[in-house]
Amino acid sequence: MELEIRDLQYEPYPEAIIRHSAHETCQIAAVDLDRLSVVLMDDEQIHEVNRRFRHRDCPTDVISFEAEREAGEVVGEIIISLETARRQAQAQGNSYEAELAWLTSHGVLHVAGMTDETEEQLERMLELQRIVMNRMELRVYQ
Repeated sequence: MELEIRDLQYEPYPEAIIRHSAHETCQIAAVDLDRLSVVLMDDEQIHEVNRRFRHRDCPTDVISFEAEREAGEVVGEIIISLETARRQAQAQGNSYEAELAWLTSHGVLHVAGMTDETEEQLERMLELQRIVMNRMELRVYQ
């Protein structure tokens, strides 16, 4: 899988963690993507995307666009607010790196078509995310 990270904000971020989490999640969940784009934004930017595409007038932590076939390739996109990730990490007692790995993994699962609308669906996603975090030797408190 080709992974592109586009940084649209100015806060430093651990690129290796994002890459590792995306690749581990694809492997564990048998997600077959040719290309994945991870876009890093601030709260103001993701707020606008959330309003435009999800009709929710607030910032959020991660937005995913389910994989689509483009020019013979399966591609997907994840958008992460680094501001929200940092706040959530502090509030939940997670490291910034662990929070970014968690959000990246969650986003990849949504790109793969998984949903968290029911308790069973959510639990399945969380189970896969925990496996990713264990493989990466990162702890999250959710």
